[in-house]
Amino acid sequence: MPTQYPDILFQQKINKEIKIEPKDWMPEAYRKTNIRQISQHAHSEIVGMLPEGNWISRAPTLKRKAILIAKVQDEAGHGLYLYSAAETLGITRDEMIDDLHCGKAKYSSIFNYPSLTWADMGAIGWLVDGAAILNQVALCRTSYGPYARALVRICKEESFHQRQGFETLLVLSQGTVDQKAMCQDAINRWWWPSLMMFGPKDSESTNNDMGIKWKIKRKTNDELRQNFVDMAAEQVKVLGMSLPDPALQWNEANKKYDFGELNWDEFWKVVKGNGPCNKQRLAARVKAHEDGAWVREAAVAYQRKRKAAVRSSFGEAKEAV
Repeated sequence: MPTQYPDILFQQKINKEIKIEPKDWMPEAYRKTNIRQISQHAHSEIVGMLPEGNWISRAPTLKRKAILIAKVQDEAGHGLYLYSAAETLGITRDEMIDDLHCGKAKYSSIFNYPSLTWADMGAIGWLVDGAAILNQVALCRTSYGPYARALVRICKEESFHQRQGFETLLVLSQGTVDQKAMCQDAINRWWWPSLMMFGPKDSESTNNDMGIKWKIKRKTNDELRQNFVDMAAEQVKVLGMSLPDPALQWNEANKKYDFGELNWDEFWKVVKGNGPCNKQRLAARVKAHEDGAWVREAAVAYQRKRKAAVRSSFGEAKEAV
């Protein structure tokens, strides 16, 4: 049998929209690509709790506090779904977490920016979660089954987060002069980092071609970025605010918005670990993991005692018989 025959059958399954499951044969590059993408998504959900968790104790009302706590809890759950999906590819959770803590694994660059005001909670919900949704809705049809199924619930919850964030900004946009200024300031600071969430330009992305071929990705980085601009440019009108891009304008011929060039130097600086909060975010995750070691150890000890008790009960039952 030709060496490449399994690869041909695999690609045929992909082309027929048949999901790849954990026990199916798959190219090693496909497995590694999914591990990288799913674990990066999981890390992003967990690290993404930090800029929002910063505002739980300072939320302006009890209602806002409860909403923010619920959102952060949702993100923790998303991380757990995604770590579980990645584990089906033969990597352990400990390995993924170690890769994050040593800097080998990446997470979304957006979470390396600080949350300076309450309006940032609205901007993160509207822009950051909005950008994530565009990418993740497409990924609900990704070729790897466990990842696709995990994303169905995640997208439903992220959609709620986006609406909640927009509503937060809407209230501020209808408030006092200071509140309106706070709203616009948050949009100004989060707009360009949100566009960077989609990754490098297609011409500079090393993962686009194979990702599209294997249907791990359904749209390229630039396609998703354009979709996001077209969506946000209309939604910002409802807020009575503006996007901080003088080049933004409707292109009647192309039926889409033209927009300015991103600061790619800043993008690569943040990706390489030199953003405003890279070291702070990673240090917080490492500390939380170390502080929680006793919980993991206690859970393992309890499980061992429980298994020993079951074995003991089973032995006594056999002797009685």
